[in-house]
Amino acid sequence: MALYSEKVMDHFRNPRNVGTIEDADGIGEVGNAKCGDIMKMYLKIEDDIIKDVKFETFGCGSAIASSSMATELIKGKPVAEAMQLTNKAVAEALDGLPDYKMHCSVLAEEAIQAALEDYYAKNPDKKPAE
Repeated sequence: MALYSEKVMDHFRNPRNVGTIEDADGIGEVGNAKCGDIMKMYLKIEDDIIKDVKFETFGCGSAIASSSMATELIKGKPVAEAMQLTNKAVAEALDGLPDYKMHCSVLAEEAIQAALEDYYAKNPDKKPAE
């Protein structure tokens, strides 16, 4: 059996939504000190919809694939839906990750959460009531 699924390899070789958004509404950066991976997510939000999302990732193939898939899963979606994205959903969308690479999908979830927290910090009036 192959170590990585075809989807992981595709998103690693051909990552979607790579880059930055100059006037991003929310930016989140997270890292894993143990493996050295760093992810940065940029969000452009209009009318409570994620109109654009870009990422920069310094890390292994699983980290790049997780970042790419996570952006695909939230692009064009309502902010409330993006807030619910889990690392398990990212891993499942990639047709699985090896157990020792699951932390990469966790980083993707955390980077999106950090970008959304930044957005709400800049726009407290848009934050939903808890």
